[in-house]
Amino acid sequence: MSRPLLISDCDEVLLHMMVHFRDWLEEAHEIAFHLDGRDFHHAMRYRDGGQVEIARMWELLDGFFDTEMHRQTPIPGALEALEALAADADVVILTNLSDHRREARVRQLATLGLDIRVFTNQGPKGPALRAIIEEYRPNRTVFVDDLAQHIESAAEIVPDVARLHLIGEPLVAPHLPCAFQQGHAHARIDRWDEALPWLREKLHGPAL
Repeated sequence: MSRPLLISDCDEVLLHMMVHFRDWLEEAHEIAFHLDGRDFHHAMRYRDGGQVEIARMWELLDGFFDTEMHRQTPIPGALEALEALAADADVVILTNLSDHRREARVRQLATLGLDIRVFTNQGPKGPALRAIIEEYRPNRTVFVDDLAQHIESAAEIVPDVARLHLIGEPLVAPHLPCAFQQGHAHARIDRWDEALPWLREKLHGPAL
């Protein structure tokens, strides 16, 4: 008999990323990162005030995931919630990292006590979600992500999936578009202790 399926993003959903990226930019590269409502690129400036070039921004992001993933710490309650949900549902990670970093993410989560399957993706997540669902064939599916564009992609490609917009990093939560307000998410909840009952209901309770 098929089980329900939870598909969750990782960075800013399960693990803090931006705050550690910010600290590393300052320590190692003398770059200040202040989101403050600006987009990711324009939030990064050299100490002399100059704008970080887009190509350099991508180099720095790659550098962080190549050498600094050990800095990342869990969002409060996230790992415990996933472990609880995994007792009676399949739980997997869908993360927008290059494919060659998949094993590093698996090891990172295992180090934190979470033994879980990881799928990597580039670009909108809707097609990847569809592929995962076709493999698992669950009786119902819930998707959790911190970026509105991925929630929107899910709504377009796999509309029957329950969609939760969750941004666990307070540094960025006030500054990103809200997929619930846009009409693409079924809920916006940024705390895992509040999200867990909602997830349980969508995985096991009445259908949407």
